[in-house]
Amino acid sequence: MALSKILLQLDPDSQTSTFDSVVAVDSGVDQLFRHANVLPEEVRNLIYGLIFTRGVPDLKSSAVFVGGSNVAAGEQLLKEVVNTFFGPMRVSVLFDANGANTTAAAAVLAAMRHTNLQDAEAVVLAGTGPVGQRAALLLARQGARVRVASRTLEKATSVCQTLEQRLEQGKFQPVVTKDENSTSAAIEGAAIVIAAGAAGIQLASEAQLQDCSSLKVAIDLNAVPPVGLAGIQPQDKAVEINGVLRYGALGVGGTKMKIHKEAVQQLFQQNDQVLDAEQIFDLGLALENN
Repeated sequence: MALSKILLQLDPDSQTSTFDSVVAVDSGVDQLFRHANVLPEEVRNLIYGLIFTRGVPDLKSSAVFVGGSNVAAGEQLLKEVVNTFFGPMRVSVLFDANGANTTAAAAVLAAMRHTNLQDAEAVVLAGTGPVGQRAALLLARQGARVRVASRTLEKATSVCQTLEQRLEQGKFQPVVTKDENSTSAAIEGAAIVIAAGAAGIQLASEAQLQDCSSLKVAIDLNAVPPVGLAGIQPQDKAVEINGVLRYGALGVGGTKMKIHKEAVQQLFQQNDQVLDAEQIFDLGLALENN
């Protein structure tokens, strides 16, 4: 008799994410253990309870999902989870707090459908946020030269330095987008623009996108009006206007959901995986190529 697939859901928020729980069930999880308000110092005992109840050969039937809306808090939980493992006593882990990894992966895959990322010029508006940082990382990992945009040069520079530590061959350039002129300058010459800002904040006007003659793909990850890239509708999926292929948040969302479900299913293939941005992107790339 096959063991039940158990997923331990760790969430730093006051309530565990219903969204993540539904995706887990739809991905074939048999038993979902949901824990909210999880603090880093509480992780060890939760993990011990998961790994000490099954023999080593059966640990691939147990896994951990770290989610929540606070990505920084989720990263602390992920660190504690990984640090708790020892020897063969470990299970696979998926990190997707606030959907940052799956959303970034879906956005970069959308861009790849229409342009070769090797040496391509790409701009990530609001690139210092959780999704923006991951989109920048994944773009650079595919060979793009990435401009990380922020309202302050200091913040953009700090993020570029952090990304360069994670991806040595990455090509990151900090740029400022504090007003109309600086935003136009930031996207000038770019083939790809991804807007990864907070809900309800416009980052670039339709006129600025139209004035960027080099632009091939524009992707907006905010569905709440006003959208991040003016003129893009949330449901747009490879909609061509004036030679630019446009994606809205919902247009990217279908790919994001496929990646999320595939990642959950992948957890139960073996017991030693840590699925972060790069690994999640690779799963999405494999889905695209099948």
